[in-house]
Amino acid sequence: MSQAIANLWRANSIAIIGASDREGAMSRLPISYLKKYGYQGEIFPVNPKGGEIAGITAYKSVKDIPKKIELALIMVPVDAAKAAVKECGEAGVSIVTVMGSGFAESGESGKKLQDEIISIAKEFGMRVVGPNCIGSIGSEAKLLATFSPVFASDSTELANSGLALISQSGALGYGTYSLGIDRSLPIGVVVTTGNEADVTALEVAKTIADDGSITGVLIYAESIDDLNALEYVAKAKPTAILKSGRSEAGARAAESHTGALATSDRVMDAAIKRAGAVRVNDVEELLDAGAIFATKKRLAGNRIAVITTSGGSGILAADAIEKYGLKLAQLSKKTRDELDQIIPAYGSSANPVDLTAAVMADKELFKKAVKVLSQDPGIDAIVAAFCVLVGDDVEMIANTLKSINLDSGERLPIVIARTGSPSLAPSAGKLFIDANLPTFPVPERAVRALSILKDASKSNAQTKSRNPITSALPEPKSGVTEKELKELWRESGISVPENFLIDNSAQAREAVKSVGGRAVLKVVIPGVMHKTEIGGVLLDIDEGKAESSAAKLLSLSDSAKVMVERFIPKGVEALVGVTTSTLGKVLTVGVGGVLTEVIRDSALRILPVSKEDVEDMLDETRLGQLIAGVRGEKPGNRSALVETILRIADATASWQGDFELDINPVTITTEGAWILDSAYIRREN
Repeated sequence: MSQAIANLWRANSIAIIGASDREGAMSRLPISYLKKYGYQGEIFPVNPKGGEIAGITAYKSVKDIPKKIELALIMVPVDAAKAAVKECGEAGVSIVTVMGSGFAESGESGKKLQDEIISIAKEFGMRVVGPNCIGSIGSEAKLLATFSPVFASDSTELANSGLALISQSGALGYGTYSLGIDRSLPIGVVVTTGNEADVTALEVAKTIADDGSITGVLIYAESIDDLNALEYVAKAKPTAILKSGRSEAGARAAESHTGALATSDRVMDAAIKRAGAVRVNDVEELLDAGAIFATKKRLAGNRIAVITTSGGSGILAADAIEKYGLKLAQLSKKTRDELDQIIPAYGSSANPVDLTAAVMADKELFKKAVKVLSQDPGIDAIVAAFCVLVGDDVEMIANTLKSINLDSGERLPIVIARTGSPSLAPSAGKLFIDANLPTFPVPERAVRALSILKDASKSNAQTKSRNPITSALPEPKSGVTEKELKELWRESGISVPENFLIDNSAQAREAVKSVGGRAVLKVVIPGVMHKTEIGGVLLDIDEGKAESSAAKLLSLSDSAKVMVERFIPKGVEALVGVTTSTLGKVLTVGVGGVLTEVIRDSALRILPVSKEDVEDMLDETRLGQLIAGVRGEKPGNRSALVETILRIADATASWQGDFELDINPVTITTEGAWILDSAYIRREN
C-alpha cells in the first residue's frame, strides 16, 4: 500500500494552502466540512496573513507548521500554485491535492505549468493529485479534503465504509456519490483525480485494493493505460468501471478487416474483461454494481432461481436472465415436490416460482417456499420479485431473507426486485438494507446486478497458464506475401491447402492437377489485400478451365501472379486476427468471409489467451452455433479451430512491431480447420 496515497482518505493532519477567513469561500469549505463532520486529526490553515481562520491558528507558510503534514490541499490561484507546491515539498508533505484549474486542460501554457509543478514535486519525492480536481474523503477518519457542495447540505451524512468510488471527474464523482448516499450505499472513500498529471485513478485503486475496510471498488475513468494495475485491483476486490469515450470518431482508419473490428473501445472492453473487472455503461449501473458488491457475496455459478408474487415479474426476470448470459436454475425433483405441497394449485412450482397473491392471505407461504429454494444445491442465486409491497409483508419478507442470508454466508446472493412506489412501504428501504438485501425497482436491474457480480466473482487469474503448443515465429517483414505467410503457418502445424505460384497461364493446368484437380485461383498483386473486391478470386476451377481462368486473373495487372490452391469444400468461415494496441496485442475471432464487416460479429481478448478464453470467444459470437451445425448442416470441427487459434497466438507471441494480421477465412469442415487467406500489414515509423 502507498501510504502517501492512502493519506487521501486516512491522513491524521491536513494543511489547507490558501485558506480563506471568509465564510463560504471555496478555500474555506474544507475547513468548515472537517469541523462539521468531526475530523479528529489536526487542521492547519495556511494564509500569508496568519491569524486565525474558523477559530484555528493560521500559519503564514506551510513550512512554519511545527508538525509533519500528511496531506495538503493547494487552493491558491493558478499563478501561485508552483510556489505553493515547492513550499510543501520543502516542508516534507507526503502528498498534495492541487484543486485549481487553468493547467493542461486549458492549453499549452497551462500544460507547461502543470509539467513544472510535477517536476518540482518529484524533486522532493512528493506525490500530486490533480490538478483540476475536487479532492477526496474518508468516512472512517471523517476526513473531508474537498470543497464539493454535497457536504454543505444538512441532509448529507457520511456513509459507513465499505465501497470506494474513484473518479477522474470531480463533479461527476461527487454527483455519483450523492446518488449513492440516497440509496444508502456504504461509499466510505471518494477520490477524484482530475488531470492525473501524477497520481492516476488506477494507482489510487491499487492502494485501495490493499485496504481491508473496502469490499468493492467503483471507478469512473476517461483513460486506462495500466492493465496490470487494474488486474491487481480486480484480483483483490470486486471492481466495476465506467469508462467513457465509446465514440470511435477519432479511431485510426483500419487497413484490414481485423483493424476495422478491433477499434479502440472494443479493445478497452477486452482489456477490462482480461483484468477481471466489469465494465458498466452508466452511473446507474455503476451504483447497481456497488449495491451488489456491498453484500460481500460471491456468485460461483449462473443458475438463478426466481420467486415471485407476480407472474409478469417472473417472466421479465426470466427474460433478463437469458439476456445477461445467466440460466434459470433447473429445480431438483425434491424441491419441486416440496414446493407443490406449499404453493396453491393455481401457482407454479416451476422456475420462476409463482406464489401468486395467495401470499397476502398466508404469511407463512413465502417463508416456507423460499427456504425450500435456498436449500436446493442446484441454485446459485435467488431473485425475489414483488409488486406493490405494503405493511407487514415487507417486514416478513426482509426478516425471512435476512435469516437465509446469514445462514448461507457468501454462498447464495439474494436480490430483490420491488416494483412499486416506495411511498407504499416507507420503511422497506431500511429493512432491506439492514438485511443486506440489494433492492432494485425492476427485475431486469436485479438480474443485471447478479450478472455483474458473476463476472466480478470469476477467478481473477482469468487466463490460466498453459504451455505453448508451437514455437514463436520471427516477425515477417513488410510486404510479406500470402504464400510466404502460409508457409509460416504450415511450419506452426496449422492446416494450409497445398498451393503453387505461377506467372503464366500455361502453367495453370499442371498446377491444378498437382493440387488434386479442383482448385481456387487467386491473383497476387503487391499492395492488394482484399482480392475479392477486384474479382481476383475464382473458385472450384478444374483442369479444363485452368488456363483461361489464370489468364483472366493475370490480366488484372502487369505485376500480377496467380496462386493455385487446393479447393477446400464449403464450411463455416471464421476470421482470426492479431493487432497491436497500447494495452497489448489483441486477438480477434469472429464470423469470417466476405461479409465480415457487414455482420460485425466478433469477440476480442488481450493476449495471451487460454483454451477456455478461446472457447468463450466462439460462444460469444455466432461461430459457436454455426460450427455446431444449423439447418441440417454437419457440425464443423470445433476443437480443430480452437487449436488453430491457439497456434496462431503462440506463433505470433514474440511479434513486437505495430502490425495487423488478418486471417480470413479460416474454413472449418468436419475434418478440420484450414487457413485459406492471410495478410499482414506492418506500419513503419
